Formats: sequence, structure tokens, C-alpha cells
Amino acid sequence: MANVRKIARRSFLIGSAAIVGGVAFGAYYVARPAPNPLTPGEGEAVFNPFVAISAEKITLIAPRAEMGQGVHTTWAALIAEELDVTLDQVEVIHGPAAAAYYNTAMMGEVIPSKGYDKSDFMHAISDHLGALGKVMDMQVTGGSTSMKDGYMRMRAAGASARETLKQAAANRLGLSRDQLSTKDGQVIAPGDVAIPFTDLAGEAADLSPVEAPLRPRSEWKLLGKGQPRIDMTGKVTGTATFSIDTRLPGMKFAALKANPSLGGEMRSYDATEALSMPGVEQVVDLGNGFAVVASNTWLAIQAAEVVQADWGAAPVPATHDGIRSAIRAAFDTAPNSTLRDDGDTATLPQGAQEVTAEYEVPFLAHATMEPLNATALFDNDRLQIWSGNQGPILTRNHCAEALGIEPEQVEVITTLMGGGFGRRGEMDFSVYAARLAQAMPGTPVQLTWSREEDMTHDFYRPGAMARMRGAVREGTALMVDAEIASQSALSQAMTRWMGFTPSGPDTAIVDGVFNQPYAIPNFRTRGYVADLQVPVGFWRSVGASFNGFFMESFMDEMAHAAGADPLEFRLSLARKEWEPAAKVLETVKEMSGWTGQTPEGTGRGVAMTYSFGTPVAQVIEVADEDGMIQVTKAWIAADLGVALDPQNLEAQLSGGMAFGLSAAMFGEITFAEGAAEQTNFPDYDGIRMHTMPKVEVRVIEAQEHIGGAGEPGTPPAAPALANAIYDLTGNRPRRLPLMKDFDLQS
Repeated sequence: MANVRKIARRSFLIGSAAIVGGVAFGAYYVARPAPNPLTPGEGEAVFNPFVAISAEKITLIAPRAEMGQGVHTTWAALIAEELDVTLDQVEVIHGPAAAAYYNTAMMGEVIPSKGYDKSDFMHAISDHLGALGKVMDMQVTGGSTSMKDGYMRMRAAGASARETLKQAAANRLGLSRDQLSTKDGQVIAPGDVAIPFTDLAGEAADLSPVEAPLRPRSEWKLLGKGQPRIDMTGKVTGTATFSIDTRLPGMKFAALKANPSLGGEMRSYDATEALSMPGVEQVVDLGNGFAVVASNTWLAIQAAEVVQADWGAAPVPATHDGIRSAIRAAFDTAPNSTLRDDGDTATLPQGAQEVTAEYEVPFLAHATMEPLNATALFDNDRLQIWSGNQGPILTRNHCAEALGIEPEQVEVITTLMGGGFGRRGEMDFSVYAARLAQAMPGTPVQLTWSREEDMTHDFYRPGAMARMRGAVREGTALMVDAEIASQSALSQAMTRWMGFTPSGPDTAIVDGVFNQPYAIPNFRTRGYVADLQVPVGFWRSVGASFNGFFMESFMDEMAHAAGADPLEFRLSLARKEWEPAAKVLETVKEMSGWTGQTPEGTGRGVAMTYSFGTPVAQVIEVADEDGMIQVTKAWIAADLGVALDPQNLEAQLSGGMAFGLSAAMFGEITFAEGAAEQTNFPDYDGIRMHTMPKVEVRVIEAQEHIGGAGEPGTPPAAPALANAIYDLTGNRPRRLPLMKDFDLQS
């Protein structure tokens, strides 16, 4: 029987033993690469796990989930840049579940640090520790790590393939490799001889890979420029295949119904009425829920609603106030972490003014546009599963364990997905489909969650509270003492993924506070874990999503208490701590024409957060429109270190901001009797096209190391908006969503 990998706590310690054995300064490659999962066909050359060339085509593997963030395009461009092909010459596919596609950057982040303070030596150690992802099945898309992960090794993969093709051509022509060059998928030889890569595939297949140095940035043709998205045509024409578009011969359709009281059991159910409906074929028990199988999805969803089930109670407080009380009670326990403790926060500095505030944010759903679904076929003790997922190996392993088969008996086909934001890093929706398929051997079945099932069975962004105490004097901040209480999304998610709970401090609970690049001499951050069983998980920008609001709202309060301009207040502190943070503030100041003064009926707010390796500053402008608050303009400045595709980065940063604005204005999940009360978009609104502000983005390349893009645009949005509302109204927002206290245009 297959088992999901179990790792003891003590084996997850990272210390000197993890780095003994030759960490070369600046080294990226690991000594023992994972096996290549690609099997070449007749006359096909497989150069490495990422490049395959046959007589017909050039195939590049981009094994990160394409959720609309453009990762397949930029990942392919990293390979294509060095391979010397154009993107219209290649086919890009996700590839299989395989250890060769582990995420090196994600595991490299386990070293405790603020991030921006890491030395080159610590970066080198992080790169080396990234190899742990290979043994921990971390073929995962998340943490804004895709470009950090692929930046060096994808270029190396392309360069090696290019030089190997040149060697094949050199052997054919009786020349030395240094007499040849490449251009647009061809090897160029003296005398204007051009041999397409596809004509060399058979000969190259017999050669050992040739290593090659990477081209300098001055020779880049694709990277550093905006590229047309390779998935654009399919998505515009409706021909792109998402998980929900999967169609197989003889396929059946099913709908899931699970206990709405989260974590509660299903005692029994009566499907008599559902089974009497024409087109309904069967109802399958899935443990704490059931699936109705029918001739189409809509019928299955309708039939699931008439099944009478006896649901058990949820292991959480019966009221939402009880849940909030449990979060608040965490402050009375010992802190899980004190990741920053500079100076003396116990004593108010002489002559300083004390500033205190408490903040609260709600639980949030992922609310992806494509509801959760997966299609599975179980036949001859083998499972095929078509799933839009963010972790193919984890999906494979969990499905195998659920069915009592070996991982090698499971094939995961990862499709495009209509949004993920962390939700598709979970395995539950794939496992449900696998278990249903096992009950229907030989018949492919697509299991779809209704919007209501999706929203009420999420792994939510946890609710959180903060108690902030600070001190200001002579226009600057002298002290910040922050306490944050929340459930541990990290603990829950790792237990679900890997079968163990990591020990030690939970960085995610305080991320976005302890590591903010402000030179505040007395600075302490403590995190508290709330004892609750509400299912929580990773949500776009994780802890920084709420800590950005806490920290940057409080920075604004301190600035006003100090009689300082809010942007200049931040800028003076950032300049003393980390220049890239100051640079984004200076840039957004110039972009927005910030003067510190706003006309009557207009408000402006600023926020700067550092998360996932990237400092981002935002200025948001609001206006009073007939008594309603309208978000009118936004300016974003971000330092990514290396802008691989500036056009896509602008889209990511503005999209991340829109995601953050939606949550700040309208997002909230509340619970009654353990069940989520919001069930669909009318209950869980978002910013609309007509209320989206005009956005200007500027991407900076000042910091030394490449930063993430998918998540860092989200954390500054809520505080920048809240600070703008304060500037407009004089009322300080200290809880989200803002719609509870202000009249917002929707």
C-alpha cells in the first residue's frame, strides 16, 4: 500500500549537517541531479528534463502551474533565450509529476532571516539547501518562487542543449564546435550553411550533454522584453483546455456534497429522491460526503441538493464570535516566535509619544473563477487524473495512498487552471475524484464542486489580530512592539501535504512585520498561534496579506502622531535600513506627484511592504462620489532585481493589487455552527471593472537578487487604501473588510 512520505520532526532540522560536504560559494548546481523523467521517442533527443527535440518539433517543459500568472511564457523564455529559438518555434507543456522538477527556491527559504539582509554566502547556502525539495516531493508552484527557481537552471538547460546541437552539427560537417553559431533554431556553419535543430535531433540524441556558460545580459533577445503570452490565443478563442474542459470517451459527470460543518462527519444519507431523477445514475459514499453521478454536471449538482444527509457537528466554536475569541485568547499564551527583538521595547524612550492600536482581519476564501474539479479514470489498478493542481507529486502520492496503490500506478496530467492563489496546492479535490473513479472502474468521471461547495469547503486565509505599540519623537519612529495572533496555515498545510507538523517558530504568522526594512532602533515582533480547527491554508501572499495591513496602517498612525508626512516618514526610515526599499518609495512619490496635500473630496494613502524578496510601494487615491468612496487611481513601484518580462510583471503587480483591494473592501468569511455563511459571489464580492482604479506601474531593477512577482503586489493594497480613506474622512480603519465601516462604491 502506498504511503505519503512521513518525515519525523527531528529529521527536518536544518543545521550544520545539512550543509557539510562542499557548499561552493555562489554554487547553484547540486551534485546528484534527479533522474530525467522524459523518455525519447525514435529519433528524438532529450537533452535534459526541460528540452526535447524531434524531427517534427521543439518541446520545452515548464513544470510550474499556469494559473494566469504567465509562468509558462517566462519559464519557456528562460530556456529559449539560451537555446536560441523564438517562442513561436516551440511547444510548451507542463510535464509529468517527477522529482527532476522540484522547486529549488522554495526549500531555500527555510533559513531564518529578514530576507533583504541575507549575505551572498547565505544566498549560496539557500541555493544548496534548495536540493532538499528533491527528496521532499516539492514540485510545487507557490511562494512567488518560479522565476527564482528557474532563473539559472533553465538558462543552463537551454545553453547545454544548444551546445550539444552544435556538437552534433560539428560532427556531421567535420568542423569544430567553435566554428559554429546558432540563430532562431538553426545551427549556422561557414558558407551560410544553416541546419535546423529538428534535423539534428537524431544525431544529438547519441551525444553526452555539453555544458556551456550563460550568455551575458547584453546579448539577451527575449529576456528583459515583453513577450506575447503563449497561452493567449487559446484563452481568447476559448480553445485552451482547463481542468473543467477535460472530455474523455464515455465520461460521466459528478457533483460533490460534503459536510458543511467543517471537519464534521457524515453519519448517513438518503439518496432515494435523487436517484429517482432521470439521468442520475448513482450516489457514491466518499466518507465525509458523497458524489452524485449523472449524465451532466448541472443535473448532478441539482440532484446532490435533494439528498438528505445527517451531518455531524464541526470541532470549532458554534459562533463566529467564539472563533474570534479563540484568536484573541492566543495573546494570553506563550509566543510561538520572537523573530525580531532589537533594542528595548519594554521602556518608552525618554520624551517620546506612545502610540497604540489594535487591528483585525477576517477569514478569506480563495474564490477562484474556475471551481474545483478533477477528472479521473481508474482501470486495471492504474489511475489517470486530470487536475489543475499546484503540486503534481503531492497529488500523485495522496491519490495513491487513498486508493491503496503505489505512486508509480498514478499518472497526473496537470492542466491550465482558472486561478489558484494557493487553493490548488491542496490535494482534497483530486483525491475525491480518484476515490470516485475507483468506485467506477473503467469509466472516466469528472467531479465538479458547485460554487457553494467550493466556497464553503476552502482552506481559508486565517483571520488574524494585532496589538501594536510604538513610540515617536521628533518626527520619526523610535519603537515598534508588535503582537500578532492567528492560526498556523503553515502547520496545517504541511501536515496535510507531508504528514508532519514542523516545529519551531512560524515565520508566516509574522511575515510582513518582523522583516520590514525600516531602521527602527527598538523593534520587537511576537507571533501567537490560535488554538482553532478552522481549516486554513496558503492564500496569496500568506501572512504578509494581513501583516501588511497591520504594519503599514500602524506606520501611518505613527507618522500622523509624529506630525510627519506619511511617505517621508517611511522614506527616512527605509533609507537607513535598505536602499531598494527607499527606492520604491522615492519612485512612487515621483510617479504620483505626492506632495502630502490633497484637495477637498480626495484622499491619498501610501504603503510599502517587503515580501517574497520584493519591496513594493503603492499610493492609492480615493474620492468622495456623492457620499460613496470611489477608488480612482493607483501607482505601484516594485524592485524585482531582474525584470525578465516587464510587461508580465506589470500585469502581476496590478493584478495582485486588485486582488488585495477586493479582499480589503469586501472579502469576509464568517461561520455559524461550523459552516461558512458566504456561499457565492453575491455574498463574497470583489472589485469590478468599473470600480478598478487607473493603475501605473514601474518596475525597478536595483536590488542584487531576483524577487518574486505573483504575491508582493497584494500586501500593500489594503493599508494604502485604508490610509487613503483616513486622509479623506478622518476616520481610521482598523478592521477589514472596509465595507463594514465605510460606504464603498461597488
